[in-house]
Amino acid sequence: MTPTIFVLNGPNLNALGKREPGIYGGTTLADIEAECRSVGQTLGFAIDFRQSNHEGVLVDWLHEAGESAVGVAINPGAYGHTSIAMHDAIRAISIPVVEVHISNIHAREEFRHTSMITAAAKGMISGFGPHSYILALHALKNIMQ
Repeated sequence: MTPTIFVLNGPNLNALGKREPGIYGGTTLADIEAECRSVGQTLGFAIDFRQSNHEGVLVDWLHEAGESAVGVAINPGAYGHTSIAMHDAIRAISIPVVEVHISNIHAREEFRHTSMITAAAKGMISGFGPHSYILALHALKNIMQ
């Protein structure tokens, strides 16, 4: 059975390609999903790709990943800056989690400079556009070797 990596996406990421293209570019979430699936296959992983605008759903998916996946790449969106619940969910699972951000959160508004997720995750990849997801998949592969 092929090991699975969950790629989880938080609020407003379903609007990629339309939302603030000057910050996030024109790539859609479907484009990112297709690239993640392709790279995941190359790396030997199945990709379970999901998006929700609801914090509790993301927490539930983290718990699910802890039971059925070997790793998680998560773009928490704005919840990264506010969600202690997601921080706690990451700490509650034993698989590696890599935080992903399309934009460089440290080059943006000050309230985005702090992440509630980073301290619970293995690491954060930020500022490389949609390629941040691909870097996260490679990081997870490296962590597992």
